[in-house]
Amino acid sequence: MSTIRLGDVAPNFTAQTSQGELVFHDWLGESWGILFSHPADYTPVCTTELGTVAKYKPEFDKRNVKVAALSVDGLESHKGWISDINETQNTTVNFPIIADENREVSALYDMIHPNSDANATVRSVFVIAPDKTVKLIITYPASTGRNFDELLRVIDSLQLTAYHKVATPANWKNGDDCVVVPAIATSDIPKHFPKGYTVVKPYLRLTPQPNLD
Repeated sequence: MSTIRLGDVAPNFTAQTSQGELVFHDWLGESWGILFSHPADYTPVCTTELGTVAKYKPEFDKRNVKVAALSVDGLESHKGWISDINETQNTTVNFPIIADENREVSALYDMIHPNSDANATVRSVFVIAPDKTVKLIITYPASTGRNFDELLRVIDSLQLTAYHKVATPANWKNGDDCVVVPAIATSDIPKHFPKGYTVVKPYLRLTPQPNLD
């Protein structure tokens, strides 16, 4: 069983999916990625989640994010389940669902927590950068559906802070002021952030989001 931490290279794997064979790193290419697991096919909470992801795919595409789901059931099961998802959620599943019957990918990503369930995956989420490093890990219990608005918010923050010397404060959303990182001296802020800044405390400096016009 692997333990993956932030900054680790996401393990590569080859798997069969609802959209054909997938070699994970090749499939990601230069994109960001989300890999998220489901306890099983034909489960009610998962059905709502996959329908939500299908509806949100334009938002993920806008951010250059590819999405793949995983379940420990097989391809034939996936096909039938996708039909149910499309029907009940009024959408079309438009991303691959990995078949992981042998639990190889689940083991690589430590998605099975025996004290929760010895056979099914918990609701794991991994956000992966174009360099294939893991930037976010969230683990939900099987009983709690994920908030995909929050995942979009986190991706906005990850993409912003990857290219600008800022961090994002509590409850930040796209368009809000950002925190200037401590490594930049207050006297140097104007040359990095010409939109201006506010000093709340010497260690807490705010600036308008730098990648917006």
